[in-house]
Amino acid sequence: MALFNNPFNDEKYQAGDAPPVQDQPADAIISPDTRRADRIPPGQSRTRRWPVLDAYGAPQIDLAKWRLEVFGLVGAPGSLSLDDFKHLPRVKVFSDFHCVTRWSRLGNLWEGVATRELARLFGVREEAKFVVLHAYDHGWTTNLPVEFFLAEDSLLADTHDGKAISTEHGGPVRAIVPRLYAWKSAKWIRGIEFLSADRAGYWEDGGYHMLGDPWREQRFRWDG
Repeated sequence: MALFNNPFNDEKYQAGDAPPVQDQPADAIISPDTRRADRIPPGQSRTRRWPVLDAYGAPQIDLAKWRLEVFGLVGAPGSLSLDDFKHLPRVKVFSDFHCVTRWSRLGNLWEGVATRELARLFGVREEAKFVVLHAYDHGWTTNLPVEFFLAEDSLLADTHDGKAISTEHGGPVRAIVPRLYAWKSAKWIRGIEFLSADRAGYWEDGGYHMLGDPWREQRFRWDG
């Protein structure tokens, strides 16, 4: 029976129905899309696993030297060590996770630091309208509007379903922006740049959508 429930012997495998909103911790922020009657966007299908996808493979990161740089249109540019990050106020977020390659993992419980807390800490200026996230893997970047990055359910996460996020899934810290396709939730994040004008990131420069709304199937530039 155990093999039937988890044929891959995968700790991230979901054997039953997607975790429901009502089973989440009382202090968890509930991403609004998890309250939809149909939680799977057009063109997607549910996966019970958490597939690993990336452009170059996981980078080697020395945790003692890890830094999160926050710069651009902020009042107090600066950086955080991993220890600094872990001592900031914490939040939990319950959300679904939609990959542009057409799979969706429903019912994820993330924990980390709210993007709004980082905006407060570094003093994001009013003229900041866009964000570029910088990652440790070969200078990879992705862009998104500031209102999505600073949504209530967006965070920089270091745990997933109660366990530290593994390197293959973007640890020690990754972005989670539940309302956009998952490529906007940068793995191995090392920098947050606030801008007044939009600027394409790695995949966007190659033709991926500048926004990436899964409910509008915005996979590529020509998709609405």
